[in-house]
Amino acid sequence: MTSVLIIDDHPIVLQGCRRVLQDNGIAPIHEARDVESGYQLARRHRPDVIIVDLAMQGSGLGGLSLIQSIRAQDPRARILVFSMHSDPIIVNRALQTGATGYLLKDTSSEELVRAVESVAAGRPYLGSDLAMRVALAGAGVSRNPLAGLTPRELQTLGLLAQGKSYGRIATELNVSYKTVVNVCYQLRQKLDVRTLPELIRLSVQLVPNAS
Repeated sequence: MTSVLIIDDHPIVLQGCRRVLQDNGIAPIHEARDVESGYQLARRHRPDVIIVDLAMQGSGLGGLSLIQSIRAQDPRARILVFSMHSDPIIVNRALQTGATGYLLKDTSSEELVRAVESVAAGRPYLGSDLAMRVALAGAGVSRNPLAGLTPRELQTLGLLAQGKSYGRIATELNVSYKTVVNVCYQLRQKLDVRTLPELIRLSVQLVPNAS
């Protein structure tokens, strides 16, 4: 049996994934709807495959930090990102952070099963179309404005794109207000903008809110 943990804040996605996997003999299946409970369930059950959404409500691209935390606690963890984010830079960042595979949410049920089976066997997995986009973007990675950002900076940028204030971001990321101020300063430097309003406008362009 292949045990799976699905971490996603959309009940319909959780229900759909569970049904597809169970129909194909994959079980047991555990579920979590936020980063913290997902991390705790990963530690408790050590599933064969962990399916992670990158952008969950209130955490920006918090899935990246979650992947880092899981891999730090269990270097052998096998993680499949299941996301609407198709930007090759974000895909590359997820893989560099420790994901074993990456799949878009508009995929077929059959490909989801193939991806889970591949990742469970320790084999990297990228959908063919996504793999091609990542490969084509490889030569231009350094020119993409997201390429040089850390997971925390991407996370903060995602929350700025949702219109969150410094104080709200600090609360949701469980960091100090000063830390958020410093991260946003770093973002302005890296993205070459001078003011917070300019940074917010740019964040909306660079980081889609859809998960």
